[in-house]
Amino acid sequence: MAVKSRNDKRLKRHARVRKSLHGTPEKPRMCVFRSIKNISVQLIDDVNGHTLAAASSLDKEVKVKTPNGANKEAAKAVGEAIAKKALAKGIETVAFDRGGFLFHGRVKELADSARAAGLKF
Repeated sequence: MAVKSRNDKRLKRHARVRKSLHGTPEKPRMCVFRSIKNISVQLIDDVNGHTLAAASSLDKEVKVKTPNGANKEAAKAVGEAIAKKALAKGIETVAFDRGGFLFHGRVKELADSARAAGLKF
C-alpha cells in the first residue's frame, strides 16, 4: 500500500464533496484553490462548463493591496474582488466549494469577506 500525499487526500475529499455540489448559471459554484504562495477563486457554471468570473492574489488590483499573496489579508482582498465581479454580472447567490481544503484560515477569511461584500451562500 503506497503512502498518499497530502494533495491526493485533498483531491479525494474534493471529489466526495463534488458528488453533491453543482453550479448553475443562476447559482454558480464558487471554487477556491489555495497554494503555498497564492489563493484563487472561480465562479463556475457546471451546466455549460464555463467560468463566469475569477479572482486571484496574482491580480493587479489585489497585488497592489497585498504584495504577499499567502496571508489572510490577501484572501480577504480576493474575496472582496470576486464579490464585486459577481455582483457586476448579476450573481448574488453561489454554492461554496472549499476544494477539499479545511474551512479555516485563508479559506474562511475569503468566504467571510465575500459574504461581507454582498454574496450569499
